[in-house]
Amino acid sequence: MAVSSASDAPLADEQNSNTPPRATLRINQTKGGVRRRKPDASINLDAPEWYFNRELSHLEFNIRVLEQSLDTSHPLLNRLLFLLIFSSNLDEFFEIRVAGLRRQVAFEREKSGIDGRRPTEVLKEISRLCHEQVDRQYTILNDQLIPAMEEQNIRFIRRDQWTPEQSAWVENFFMQEILPVISPIGLDPSHPFPRLVNKSLNFIVSLEGKDAFGREGGMAILPAPRSLARLVRLPDELVESGDHFVFLSSVIHAHAERLFPGMQVKGCYQFRITRNADLTVDSEEVSDLASALRGELLSRRYGDAVRLEVADNCPDDLVAFLLKQFNLSEDELYRVNGPVNLNRLMAVMGLVDRPDLQYAPFTPGLPKLLRKEAGSIFNAIRQGDILLHHPFESFSPVEDLLREAATDPDVVAIKQTLYRTGPDSNIVSALVDAARNGKEVTVVIELRARFDEADNLTLASRLQEAGAIVIYGVVAYKTHAKMMHLLRRENGQLRHYAHLGTGNYHAKTARLYTDYALLTANQALCEDVHRVFLQLCGMGQVLNMNTLLHAPFTLHKRLIEMIEREAEHAQAGKKARILIKTNSVTEPRLIKALYRASQAGVVVDMIVRGICCLRPGVPEVSENIRVRSIIGRFLEHTRVFCFHNDGQDEVYCASADFMERNMFHRVETCFPLLEGKLAHRVRKDLETYLLDNCQSWELQSDGHYRLNSPAEGEAEVSAQETLLDAYAEKAS
Repeated sequence: MAVSSASDAPLADEQNSNTPPRATLRINQTKGGVRRRKPDASINLDAPEWYFNRELSHLEFNIRVLEQSLDTSHPLLNRLLFLLIFSSNLDEFFEIRVAGLRRQVAFEREKSGIDGRRPTEVLKEISRLCHEQVDRQYTILNDQLIPAMEEQNIRFIRRDQWTPEQSAWVENFFMQEILPVISPIGLDPSHPFPRLVNKSLNFIVSLEGKDAFGREGGMAILPAPRSLARLVRLPDELVESGDHFVFLSSVIHAHAERLFPGMQVKGCYQFRITRNADLTVDSEEVSDLASALRGELLSRRYGDAVRLEVADNCPDDLVAFLLKQFNLSEDELYRVNGPVNLNRLMAVMGLVDRPDLQYAPFTPGLPKLLRKEAGSIFNAIRQGDILLHHPFESFSPVEDLLREAATDPDVVAIKQTLYRTGPDSNIVSALVDAARNGKEVTVVIELRARFDEADNLTLASRLQEAGAIVIYGVVAYKTHAKMMHLLRRENGQLRHYAHLGTGNYHAKTARLYTDYALLTANQALCEDVHRVFLQLCGMGQVLNMNTLLHAPFTLHKRLIEMIEREAEHAQAGKKARILIKTNSVTEPRLIKALYRASQAGVVVDMIVRGICCLRPGVPEVSENIRVRSIIGRFLEHTRVFCFHNDGQDEVYCASADFMERNMFHRVETCFPLLEGKLAHRVRKDLETYLLDNCQSWELQSDGHYRLNSPAEGEAEVSAQETLLDAYAEKAS
């Protein structure tokens, strides 16, 4: 790495002196470190070889998540959690992305991505990678994590390990809790193969003998009721010490013959089907979005099958039977050595009281302005913009602002967007209170936030019953912006306040996701927020903004302009740098603009958590672009765009990623940090991520990611731990 300049040296202002020494940073311009040239017009930047496949890049991210389960620097139960998150992510990948590719193939509407690969080719590579990684996942679970947990006296006891006392207790549990609610389905001409719910645990049972009606045994399907916990804790008096569990699947296997009296159970094997779960609402045909979504939610449970998981000891003839029922091929079959529904193992995090095996809890910090101003939060905001960096800093000020507004007699109106909020949200409770207190409350709820649609429909009803005006945004454009606008009467005049964020109004995820949030009384910025609400709630032409960039109108165009401006500065021999942090990079025109900037000599550092279709480090195309991904304790979710601008730094935070859907098919906001100290702080935060040599992965030009590690004699730097130390409250 190049030697850092003096301007790059300080870390966040709040950081204490105990932070490990910094590694060196690549700087904006060095005597031989940056190659400048005029963009070569003969290089076709549309050529497929300059791009990675979107779906395969998505899988690469999930593989990096799985890698965390092997990282012994994480506490043991958190390692297990990473392995289970891999399963959850893979489920959604099959439900949405694989389902979409299969639909293209089925309807003969295959469309190549920017990398030139057709869906058929991509599906084959997905199958190869997923089979490889799923096998690896179960190997990690069985050979590393379960033995490590047993050493900590956390045990998952198999049927052949039950003591007589445990067997008797399990039998009684089966008779009392399972038998009354389970419904076996024998397969014969009057009992066709049942419609099984997406991702539900089921068993295929092979039977011999005759039943009460004289029917010959054959096969039966046994759906496990979703109301039953997949992990059953054994009573303390039946174990010596520690936490001991049995799987629901083991309990059902052990007592399957109880469900088929007089029949002989030759085999009982668990399986799970994953279905297409993408909702399709035709914006041209919808007259009532809420009603249309309620109908679609029912169909999600029974979409077309896209994957079959079965126990690895299931006989071939039964597997072939299941594949035929679901119209799947061997490529979509996954034989697994363990529970087919690993996601449900997440329950262990709440069933085991072992804080020593999890990350230590912390108390999020508060900015100085909020600590000093113990009275009204409006008073604190008037003194200057307040920037919160979750989860290192508390989400409570956002809730406090809304709670105070709900009861403050001077607040006359509140407008808010809600995307993912949670069913028991303090935010929604405050909005309900505000409406009941006579405030003018308008809430724009995005009903189509994937997998949160049902919760959002419930929230909408609750708000409407309280007297709030509820709007569902614009049918053809998801409202993904995170913003709040408050109007308060002060000294006889109306004053604007606003909250803008990169993440959702969800207190739980604010403890798990990294996000920025701005509390501001800046008149120009607040008026822009008000204008965006006018566009969402009413009708009319695009309104001009003072400072805010917003999709689908100005954001994409302005980002291209700012990237091109850096390229012009570099070609003029000036210092030029772009620093971007985002979750995904797929939009071709933005990628091509970054390629041209790299060719011109702009140093581009990108922190991209997940999907990245941009290929870095390619000579004469992207040699000045570096891409890294941070995977750690918290889910990286901030979106920040920094442009050097010939020494007049511009720093923006946004709700949008560098993706087509965000730029052209969603309502998004991208807000500038107008106070220099806040812009400086965010830039230094991002440079901390560039120094991470513990939890950062460098994207190579061949598409693989390399885990960074400290060089000999170099201090270890974890960006997340450094920021936690800098901003969270210190233990007394």
